[in-house]
Amino acid sequence: MPERPYVLLSVATSIDGFIDDLSDRPLALSNEADFDRVDEVRAGCDAILVGAGTIRADDPRLLVRSPARRAGRVRRGLTETPVKVTLTGHGDLDPALRFFSLGDVEKIIYAAGPSAETARKALSGVATVVDAGDPLDLPGVLADLSARGVRRLMVEGGTAVHTLFLTSGLVDEIHLVIAPFFVGDSSAPRFVGDGAFPSGPAAPMRLAEARPIGDVVLLRYLPGEASDG
Repeated sequence: MPERPYVLLSVATSIDGFIDDLSDRPLALSNEADFDRVDEVRAGCDAILVGAGTIRADDPRLLVRSPARRAGRVRRGLTETPVKVTLTGHGDLDPALRFFSLGDVEKIIYAAGPSAETARKALSGVATVVDAGDPLDLPGVLADLSARGVRRLMVEGGTAVHTLFLTSGLVDEIHLVIAPFFVGDSSAPRFVGDGAFPSGPAAPMRLAEARPIGDVVLLRYLPGEASDG
């Protein structure tokens, strides 16, 4: 098998498994202490990946916030913030979004075959667009990232991307933060969608850590390792 980065999937959900509600404002699922933890994890990664839908909906910056951590990366010969990566099936991304406009770092777009040319036209000069096959070849994407020097990849959503990585068996570690409330609306976005997950009831994941962080809880799971229970 080709080399691939170590894949760390990071997500915060409500108790009932939702990553957002249906309001016009992003749902606060974490707290400042956990945001700082996520910032530390980001600073230790070579690249951060989110889906194109997340970029359009949330306009994330995907930067390392701490000046000390940015400086530490520079001392190690790295860019201040990790490479930004996205997957797209349509290629319709606005170059003015913060994913592209913020951070002096490479932005890589993996586009499903027919959408690659659309993405190249829209993002000329602001991102590297790679034809990732049709349907999109996720192992090929990871092999390409590895060839570009990415050894540790942080995947931050959304639902379709989480589901794709998990059902493909290409996640090495999950950081799952549980917020202390329910969303209670089946129409809201969930952590994952339907699919055949390798770590099903017959092969539960190993819980490596459970840590309260204020009023949220971090559960760190290792999907490739069977539970002792």
